[in-house]
Amino acid sequence: MSRALRFLSAWLLPALLVAGCGAPESEPEPGVCDSDRNPFAGRVVSFTPGDAAGFGQDRFPDVVLGPPHGGGAVMGSLDVLSLGRRGEIVLELTSLAVVDGPGVDLLVFENPFGSFVETGLVAVSEDGQTWHEFPCALTDRAGGYPGCAGVKPVFSSPDSGVSATDPAVAGGDGFDLATLGVPRARFVRIRDSGANYYSGASGGFDLDAIAVVHGEPLCAE
Repeated sequence: MSRALRFLSAWLLPALLVAGCGAPESEPEPGVCDSDRNPFAGRVVSFTPGDAAGFGQDRFPDVVLGPPHGGGAVMGSLDVLSLGRRGEIVLELTSLAVVDGPGVDLLVFENPFGSFVETGLVAVSEDGQTWHEFPCALTDRAGGYPGCAGVKPVFSSPDSGVSATDPAVAGGDGFDLATLGVPRARFVRIRDSGANYYSGASGGFDLDAIAVVHGEPLCAE
């Protein structure tokens, strides 16, 4: 079990785990489109759990769709899906594509708190086939693991009233498409870095949600 979830589960609630999840799809289905300007992931394209995954699979896929459920600086959320060692998930944005704007364009939310950090690698794609991965400094603990997800606490949640699309207050880890020279993306891939703590059924990167900061509608308005 990851250190963060082990600490939280011992005090808040027992982990309810299941062993399986839906089989990953071979490739994205074209033309998926929601018209409600939803800034969050609308569909899971694939999920390939790694060793020590399991936590959150009883609520899959809804657990990673929609807004984050941040616990703040001193408490991580349990509304997450553990990817396990080098586990991978691909999410589709079905309402707003993420586009390159000023500064942060995309936020990825894990559940770090205090000194508990579990890193992940983030990549984006327009077609779900050609991927562009953000450089992640896995060994730079002193510098805050620049370019990695899973580093900063999450303050936004449906109950807190804190916007999930404002990088100044939401928490989570921000990504700028200009870093990659990518103008727009519709798919987001998150992969456990393989450099985390793995034990039990809650190991590795714990995904809460993603959110579009700068976006454009995928449907005609």
